[in-house]
Amino acid sequence: MEKGVQTRICISGSSDPRYGGLEAYEAARKLGAEIIRQGSVLITGAASGFPFWASMGAKEEGGISIGLSPASSEKEHTDVYRLPLEYMDVIIYTGFGTSGRSMMLGRSADAVIFGCGKMETINEFEVAYHEGKPIGVLEGPWQTDEAIRELINAGRQSGGVVFSSEPEELVRKVHQLVRVNRSLGFVSPL
Repeated sequence: MEKGVQTRICISGSSDPRYGGLEAYEAARKLGAEIIRQGSVLITGAASGFPFWASMGAKEEGGISIGLSPASSEKEHTDVYRLPLEYMDVIIYTGFGTSGRSMMLGRSADAVIFGCGKMETINEFEVAYHEGKPIGVLEGPWQTDEAIRELINAGRQSGGVVFSSEPEELVRKVHQLVRVNRSLGFVSPL
């Protein structure tokens, strides 16, 4: 990436630890680490499951991890939503619930990468897609990638969508989309 500019990449995926399994979480951990290795900052929904493991990978790599919580306070974050505090440098308590937080995730990042997920993940995809954000989709046995392909076929053009089953390749492809969109004036740096 350009010197002095850190790209903000959001990771979106199921917070339900029962969905996706260990294979999905290991992929999320690799994605988080790879985002840092390739010079970016990680943003998540400050959630358990897939986003948590991405944050874990980012922190193990020595990077910055920012969480946008649906809660309005730390107490609500942990007691009501039952979300973790670990592996994040900063948690922003939005107070907007999961729907409002999902909107903020798409708008706060330069690009969004999607892993295993269900309805909330698809909602976050739709926000990022309609915002024209560069999007990466991690392919895997969880079938979220297939649902996203169907949505793309029914939608309009966005900032670009790339797919890969390999975290390193996917992050590299997303960075390429960000560079193209920046050169066209579509993505603003920090």
